[in-house]
Amino acid sequence: MTVLPVFLNALAEHQAILESPIDTDPAPLLPVPNPTKSFWIDTPNANPLAKEGSEGPLTHDADICIIGSGITGISAAYHISRLLAAAPPTTSHSERNTPVKITVLEARDFCSGATGRNGGHLTPTAFHNFVEYAALYGTDDAVRAIALEQHTASDIVKFLKDTGNASAVDLVEGGHVDLFFTEAEVVAARADYAAAKAAGVNVDDVRFLTKETVQKEYGAMYSGVDIPGHNLWPLKLVTHLYRAAMHISASSSSSSSNLTLHTRTPVTAIAAISPSLPDGPTAPEAELERSSARRWNLTTPRGPIACSYVLHATNGYASHLLPQLRGPAGIIPTRGQIIATRASAPLERVTRASWSGNEGFEYWFPRPLDPQSDPGAENEGNANATSPRPLVILGGGRESTKPAFELYTVDDATVHPRVGETLRAFLPAVFPGMYDERHEPEMEWTGIMGHTKTSDPFVGPVLDPTNPDSNVFEGQYISAGYTGHGMPRAYGCAEAVSQMIVGDIMGKEWTIPDWLPKHHLTQNRLND
Repeated sequence: MTVLPVFLNALAEHQAILESPIDTDPAPLLPVPNPTKSFWIDTPNANPLAKEGSEGPLTHDADICIIGSGITGISAAYHISRLLAAAPPTTSHSERNTPVKITVLEARDFCSGATGRNGGHLTPTAFHNFVEYAALYGTDDAVRAIALEQHTASDIVKFLKDTGNASAVDLVEGGHVDLFFTEAEVVAARADYAAAKAAGVNVDDVRFLTKETVQKEYGAMYSGVDIPGHNLWPLKLVTHLYRAAMHISASSSSSSSNLTLHTRTPVTAIAAISPSLPDGPTAPEAELERSSARRWNLTTPRGPIACSYVLHATNGYASHLLPQLRGPAGIIPTRGQIIATRASAPLERVTRASWSGNEGFEYWFPRPLDPQSDPGAENEGNANATSPRPLVILGGGRESTKPAFELYTVDDATVHPRVGETLRAFLPAVFPGMYDERHEPEMEWTGIMGHTKTSDPFVGPVLDPTNPDSNVFEGQYISAGYTGHGMPRAYGCAEAVSQMIVGDIMGKEWTIPDWLPKHHLTQNRLND
């Protein structure tokens, strides 16, 4: 068996580094202005909304400001628009006689953060980490953690099929195989499976695979487990969610919402709006405050924006505006690296499945074959191929930088050479004869994830950890910190926080959905 080019059993060390106190307070940073080129973003015509709202008049007054235009921010815009359109008129709402104004603000181009730079997976967990999660937070929350991902994935797939956009985002329902490189992974997976099944989780679609089965069906000499899963073009999904939100806003009979987007408009500071200001000459910001009944003033290079609600959908960059989230108790920016590499074998041998391995450090899947958008799929330079060869999107390799693991890194304008070497060698080692290590990737890029030491996101009202009962952050909410696993969680978490915001606007109490883990809620994270 070929020696793998990755460190095995590195997750425990990674966790210890995540939890370790830091010697210096990491400087909060905005996204860098010149990121690496991503396959999802920089393929021609992939991002029609790239510079939307970056020029012309800036929206200076809004009910809700959403900071971030990735999967969380745009899912929230979609959910809020939908909830407002479906809500019956209320006294507090009808008195306004105006639509709720929603403004999305993005520091760079549309969806240019982690969502536009990830691995393209939409695979909900089936049972993984159930034992540990149940031990920490109870069996009910462990079941909810699985339910959140199942809810998110099924809702996204339903949205794409109902709107006729499944093919437009290259949705593939090819299943997902998690390979086990060590016996410890096998033992843990079996225990998680048994515990989840005993707790009532439906595991009917789970299939454990022997080494012989994996070798026969896929060409690798490792055991694994096959679970339901999808992959897609994340940026195109977010684009269609935004268009759906715009359609709801424009077509609602009650004109319940009005949605605007401003890219290239970073929010550099947030300040509470003073209820009264002294007389005398005032700056433009003060003029805005004087005429506004809003809670918050957002500073951008293009001018100020006053709003009543703020949703932080900034993931790895959250601590820039919320310094209480710096360090191991909060959200740690973490750089991930991806390559797009051409298989040497045809799709029939590579298969349509998506993959993960090595405790989740590596993840990959073959792109659908489309000669028009992917001319490299043809057999140029490969006389032995009998059919087109797929482009494979592979991410991971962070463990090759240990003990740093690319934690506290916000620069996605560069790639790490050692990680690149690891990624180039990985697939040829796992699937002998199906990939050529000498073949250079067609693209290579990085993106910034947001890791937490519990692996759970923060969802709910922004709180002051030194005085949780204070209203110093009243009207500010957050959904961020997905620990590299945002696609099957962010849409659902954004739905929950959207319910909170709309409920507050309507004067209604929010009730936690049965698919959301209680530990995700910000008020339950204070003792982490």
